[in-house]
Amino acid sequence: MTDSEKAVAAAPNVTDSDLYVSGIPHGRLAEIRRTPGLAWHPYGDDGFWAVCRHSDVKTVSKNSDTFSSAIGHTNLWDLEADALEARRSLIDTDAPDHTRLRRLIAASFTPKNIKRWEQTVRDITVELLDEFAATGSGDWVDMVAAPLPIKVILNMLGVPLEDADYLVELSNYLVEGTGEQQSIPPDAFGNTTELRLLPFNSPASHALFEYGAKLAEQRRRDPRDDLVTALVQAEDAGDRLGPSEFRNLFHLLVFAGNETTRTALSHGAMALANFSDQWNRVLTNPDLVPSATEEILRWATPVMHMRRTARTATELAGTAIEAGQKVVMWYSSANFDETVFADPHQFDAGRSDNRHFAFGGGGPHFCLGAFLARLEVTVLLEEMIKRRMVLRQDGEPVRAPSNFVHGVLSVQMSTVEVSPQ
Repeated sequence: MTDSEKAVAAAPNVTDSDLYVSGIPHGRLAEIRRTPGLAWHPYGDDGFWAVCRHSDVKTVSKNSDTFSSAIGHTNLWDLEADALEARRSLIDTDAPDHTRLRRLIAASFTPKNIKRWEQTVRDITVELLDEFAATGSGDWVDMVAAPLPIKVILNMLGVPLEDADYLVELSNYLVEGTGEQQSIPPDAFGNTTELRLLPFNSPASHALFEYGAKLAEQRRRDPRDDLVTALVQAEDAGDRLGPSEFRNLFHLLVFAGNETTRTALSHGAMALANFSDQWNRVLTNPDLVPSATEEILRWATPVMHMRRTARTATELAGTAIEAGQKVVMWYSSANFDETVFADPHQFDAGRSDNRHFAFGGGGPHFCLGAFLARLEVTVLLEEMIKRRMVLRQDGEPVRAPSNFVHGVLSVQMSTVEVSPQ
């Protein structure tokens, strides 16, 4: 431990996956927020500075010159050089590489281009909600939260819908890879690559790479009006995505475009059921849909942390940070910072000035999928309002044992009869 680390107390453990089986360890994160300066969190043979306050997360997010996404990757642990390059995607790059990649693909994710998928989102949402309402009860994750975003992203990418279950299965295994145990062997899906070279150390990443490469080749031969075609044809001043860049981007889009929104829709449904007075507010006043959407995203915080590495010696919150030290932003803490959010553990459908970090803390790595996630949550709320659908949570959710994704594996919900307006 260096001199700078000796000057502070060790942070309470917030990395063990088992802690998250019961939900976000809010008490421990609040303790770190109350610690003057930054708290040093032991991890493995080293550790990291735990950045838990809203203002400090914002500072790190916006200062990519000092806090690198490319050095050592964005995982809590370090990767060897060959693994780092094999697994590098858009979120694990700095300028100028990040600027180049984002410029090539950003046009596909503008509000205007995402808006054109609204009817697709609505059609899928209507089908799923009608099926759930007809059944009256069931696993909300399995029946609504999981199929909605994966069907949307598959439509956008141009993936055949009959492959949806397969890609959901792969995504589930990737979430499992963020924990400490995996239920599939290293050679699953025909994988022969060392797990350390694969995202999430999962053979499911190999399967997703193979699927993406095959689909890209099909679109080069037979272009269509879909996102994969747009990506393989993307060009800026003669520059195009390379094969490894495409496969890592496809992997990122399937995982982030599916799992994170699935998480938001799962936690959102539980919030609407458990804070029924807030859902009644929205039913009575649909103008609250935009603020309710933002509150669901804050409440869910689908991605709970992201790491950066100090490129040079610096200071944050009065704490000296040495070059090469890890700095981990805990969005799951910042989104419940009581100095920013009044009564943060109250779900407030009308919360104003909701400066949450569900899509990161701003800066160059602000999530490209933010507009799509907002669209999917908004449309779901709008269609629930049309049906005057009120949910009841039946039992405790089964949560993913992960410190990275705030995942819900299943939760039983049922509809409640309400009087027509």
